[in-house]
Amino acid sequence: MSVDVVGRPAVRPDQVTLGVLISRFGCWDAGWSVPTSSAVTQARKRLGRRVFAEVFARVCGPVAGEAGPTARMGALGTARGSFLRGWRLLAIDGFEVDLPDSEENAAGFGYAGSGGNRSAYPKARVVALAECGTHAFVAAEIDAYSVGEKTLAQRLYPRLRGDELLTADRGFYSWQAWDIAASSGAALLWRAPTQLDLPVVRVLPDGTHLTVLIRPTVRGARRERLLTAARAGADLTDIATVPDAFDKQGLPVVHLARVVEYAVPDRAGNGTGEVITLLSTVVNPGDARADELAAAYHERWEEETGNDQLKTHLGPGRVLRSRLPDLVHQEIWAYLIVHHAINALTAAASAAADLDPDRISFTKVLRLIRRTATGTADIPPSGLD
Repeated sequence: MSVDVVGRPAVRPDQVTLGVLISRFGCWDAGWSVPTSSAVTQARKRLGRRVFAEVFARVCGPVAGEAGPTARMGALGTARGSFLRGWRLLAIDGFEVDLPDSEENAAGFGYAGSGGNRSAYPKARVVALAECGTHAFVAAEIDAYSVGEKTLAQRLYPRLRGDELLTADRGFYSWQAWDIAASSGAALLWRAPTQLDLPVVRVLPDGTHLTVLIRPTVRGARRERLLTAARAGADLTDIATVPDAFDKQGLPVVHLARVVEYAVPDRAGNGTGEVITLLSTVVNPGDARADELAAAYHERWEEETGNDQLKTHLGPGRVLRSRLPDLVHQEIWAYLIVHHAINALTAAASAAADLDPDRISFTKVLRLIRRTATGTADIPPSGLD
């Protein structure tokens, strides 16, 4: 290869001819070249942080088929852990992302710890809703490390749907969180904190029992009246018959919930003999048996697999690349979108082969996609249908 007087590779005549022919056929612009890294960064700055979040909201919906009474194993993505009766099983969890140690990221996201014990890198906090059966994230919130998981989770609860059942660890429980999530119309199945007072309202035939979750500010005689009304079988959602169940704004101060308690007999380690207490809005045993609810709760751990897929295998490794907060948001949303696309593809492939998506390796699918995508990586998007 020859070099011109300014040190750039000289263009051969056959390259010029090839470029003219490609342009003439309309499949390539010979004047286009791959943008430099700085040009891409400048374009990303102009784009801002909201576009990728909107793309995720528009395209990253449920993957595991349709919920409803007919949802069954073997339909698209309806693998083990996808549905309980007519509800789509979701889990909520959070994870942290290390960011480049720039002044802008430090100001926008902050560090874990403080003083001499602070983390080496700024951290972003992400809380997401994921399908248990497919690991696909269907909603997420991104913010500074100082913003707690409970705060981010409360932004997600209003997005729940009536055909979904949300599982959550005990760290997410508070009366306010339960109230917001329950008002969405979705079913809930959360582990109860150890010290939570759960008075027995009525023992059900399957050994579970009903309890009432009362707003912490409601105490004394009013609390006792609510307990008495619940034990008498009053409809706590009827303000006419139980006015104590509502505040001055007409909002409920009490929720009826079902308590499922069990232990895992073959569990080893520190959890041996531990009683697991679950709270659920599914108060009728005919809608879901106690053993079904217990099994559904343990599907919550599938989101941990999704977090690992995104951070360890799909992600760039230990630290993101973006040195500005807006670009950090873009990068995290981009990973969430790509992760969703991969799991949607896996769910479709597993349905075609009548397999559980868990039987298909995420890393192998990722390598296959990367091999097939590199051939078109430098094609400009303009002019393409």
